[in-house]
Formats: sequence, structure tokens, C-alpha cells
Amino acid sequence: MSIGIWILGDQLNLNQSALASLTDIDPTSVSVLMVESTDHVRIRPYHQQKLILVWSAMRHFAQELRSIGFKVTYAECDEFGSAVEAWVKAEGITDLRMMAPVDKPFAGLISGLNLDCEINSIPNNHFIWSETEFTTWAKPRKRMLMEDFYREGRKRLNILMDEQGKPVGGAWNFDKENRKPPKKNDPTFKPPAPRWFEPDAIVQTVTQKVLELDVPTYGSAGEFGWAVNRSQALQVLDTFIETRLSTFGPYEDAMVTGQDTLWHSLLSPYMNIGLLQPLEVIQRVASEFESRDDLDINSVEGFIRQVMGWREYMRGIYVITDDHYSDSNWFGHQHELPEFFWDCSKATMNCLKQCLSQTERSAYSHHIQRLMILNNFALIAGYNPQEIEQWFHSVYIDAYDWVMQPNVIGMGQYADGGFLASKPYASSANYVNKMSDYCKGCQYDYKARIGDRACPFNYFYWDFLDRHREKLTTQGRMSFILKNLDKMAPEDLEEVRELARSWHES
Repeated sequence: MSIGIWILGDQLNLNQSALASLTDIDPTSVSVLMVESTDHVRIRPYHQQKLILVWSAMRHFAQELRSIGFKVTYAECDEFGSAVEAWVKAEGITDLRMMAPVDKPFAGLISGLNLDCEINSIPNNHFIWSETEFTTWAKPRKRMLMEDFYREGRKRLNILMDEQGKPVGGAWNFDKENRKPPKKNDPTFKPPAPRWFEPDAIVQTVTQKVLELDVPTYGSAGEFGWAVNRSQALQVLDTFIETRLSTFGPYEDAMVTGQDTLWHSLLSPYMNIGLLQPLEVIQRVASEFESRDDLDINSVEGFIRQVMGWREYMRGIYVITDDHYSDSNWFGHQHELPEFFWDCSKATMNCLKQCLSQTERSAYSHHIQRLMILNNFALIAGYNPQEIEQWFHSVYIDAYDWVMQPNVIGMGQYADGGFLASKPYASSANYVNKMSDYCKGCQYDYKARIGDRACPFNYFYWDFLDRHREKLTTQGRMSFILKNLDKMAPEDLEEVRELARSWHES
């Protein structure tokens, strides 16, 4: 028997399940395959920095595997199938093992391969909950709420729980303490510098390859500074815990011009490719909370909720929904995504320009920028949810099928009709002005919903409520807002409708 391990670009950890299956087997007797496929990156115009991150991290991981004795075949080719077939034949592989892919399209690709060997798919261990555990939890439930799931996870793993089995701090979440608006003139509002890295020889080589690719890409390679191996990713974790975690909570929803990262962790790209494991991150943060006096529960719980709550829940929803979930379009939105999403210089609204320009140059924006600016605007303006999902998947450094489908289709666009979220995340310019400094200096007036300077966030918000009044009436949490729609003067509502129409026709 000749064992081979095929490792994908989001499985870069020595403890991943396929490698972990090699109990008492000499690494020098095992062949490993890793593939850079140009056909795969033609699926969508990925951000250049996403490609640089994944391919650089893969090459570093290949070096690490070689250093401990594995024979690594690193293929740069057009498509996966021919590379795998050639490797299986050349190495005489009879037992091909791989950690099960998270993304369904890739799982389908693998099942379609015609290989002359046994393929053993080993359950993915890069999440806290296994697929079976989440399915078992979800199956008997009459309602699906992330809050229920999150609390169950805290109990199971004894994270932020006291000796009586109660949540530390007397509450399960502290969201109300984590919504401070930005105060740029406040002397305490001084976000620390993020941990970036100078490109090494591998990163420089990959960057040149990406720049020379004959495939459509998005954004700029720019000053690439992301971590590309586990050692660097652990340094980013250290930096977050030492300099950012203590102030993370209060300002986690804030948005400030020129402050791309604030106190956010920047850890999601590394967890999503395996350089860091979610459980180790959570346990490290929880341990720091127990040993330090300068960490408040709202910051620690807020971060743990993002990883143990939302990240795990989104993957779970992806697991239990069928292949048609990605086609969901409950509101029937069909407007094409405007050009400014792909070219920020054409955006006229400052909030959109700020978030889009940041995304173009860094492949990153934080969760509130994604949800309450980009997703929110796309929702109320009526853009096609599938186009929105494809855009998010293309442009963000931490984007994968499993995380973007539920986040965009379910949460951001409410296209699943409420299976994931309890209400649409729709708001007017009032929220943008409260939680950011974007409205200052914008050509639109955040207070106006009609007139020449009316903010599109305002007239689209009310147009959205008007267009979908019948559907939204069935959503209990929307009843109060719809009553406000009834109070609007008929002539104002008609102007709102006309402004929305004019935007799409311009």
C-alpha cells in the first residue's frame, strides 16, 4: 500500500485530519500533493492579495512538510484533475487520503475524479463543531437561532462559564456595551498598528506570478503584509491579544476614515486556511481574560462570539442547507450590481467609496462595513443577491463558499426569507452617521430622504419598505418600522420612489 495525501489551500495545518491519520507511519514513506490551479482562479476575479496569501502560504507549508520528511509534489498547472491523476500514477498511490473540503463545489470536483486508487475523505477538523455534531444539534429544532447555538457551545467547552455553570459576568452577551460611536478627537481613540510582515522571497515570487496572470483579478497587490505561515499568524494573534483585545469590544462596530483595522483581530484569513485553529484562538483569549486585570468581559465575549458563535454557525448553516440555498432570492431583487462595486473611483457616496477603496487596496474590511454599508445598501437598492455574493467571494481575503453564502445570502441580503436571520439588516443613513465619520463632507445630506441632496441610503430604505411591505408585514420585528412608513406624506413617498427609479436608470 502506498499512501498519498492531497492537501488543499485552506488545509494548511500539521494537525489537519488527513495528516493526523498517519499514526505511527513514517513521513518519509508518504507522498503529499499540493496544487496551484490557474483554472480554479478563473471562476471569479479574485483579489490579488487573496491569491498571494493562499499560494504563498501553500508554498511555505510545502517547505514545512518537506522539513519533517514528507515527499511533496508541488504542481503549478491549469486544472486539478490532470495534476492529481499524474501524481497518483507517478507515485503509485493506492490509498489517497484527504481532509474533506468545506466548500461543496470542491467536494463535487473531487467526487468527479476518475482515479485508479481508493479515495478516503476524512472529516474536516478545522472547526470546533463537526458536521455531524451541528446537524444533530439543528435537526430537532423548531427555530434556528445563533444565540441558542452559541450558548450551547459555551456550555460544552466551558468557555467563559463560572463554577455554577452560569455565564461569566452574569450575561451571555454584552452587545449593548460594544456599540460606541467613533470619537476621532478623543485622546483614547488611538488604534494600534496592525502586525504586518515584509514580503519574503516566496511572497515576492508569488506576487510576480499573480501580476503576470492571464486571468481577471480585482484590487491591488499593493503593499502585501499578511502572514503566510503559522509562525507569523501566531504573531498576529499575540499582537491582537497584547495591543488590541482590551479595546476591541467598545469600538467593534465603529467605522473611521483612514482607520482600516481599528482594534479588529485580522485573524479570520488565517483561521480560514488553517494556519490558526479556532479553538486554540478562543482558548488563548479566554485564558488571557482569566490572568489579566485589563481585559473587560465585553471585549473578550464579543470576540469569542464572533469565532465560536457566528463563524461556527455560518459553517453549520452551510452544511445543513441544500445546493439551492445559494439561489435564494426571497425579495426577487434583480438589479445588476453597479460598476462602482468593481471600481471605487466611480462611487459618489462617501461611505461606499471609503469601504470599497479600502477593500480594493487591502482585500479587507471589518464585519460592520460589510454588513451595514455594503450589504445593507445592496439590499435596500434591490441588487441581485447572487451577484452580491459573487462580489463578496471575489474581493475579500477571508472569503470562501461556506462563509459567504450564509453571510451574504442569509444575513446580508435576507434572500432566504428569514431562515438564518430574524429580520433584514436594513437601515437608513442615520445608522451610518451614528457609527462612522463617513457622512462628513459627503455630497449627500444624511438627514434628507427627498430633494436634490437626499442620501440614497434614505430614499432606498423607505423605497425598500414600500416595495416589500406585504412580505415584511409577516416579519414581526418590522411592524413598528412599517407604521412609520404609513405616516409619510403621499407626495414624499412618491418622490422617494422616483429617486430610487432615477438611481437605477442613471
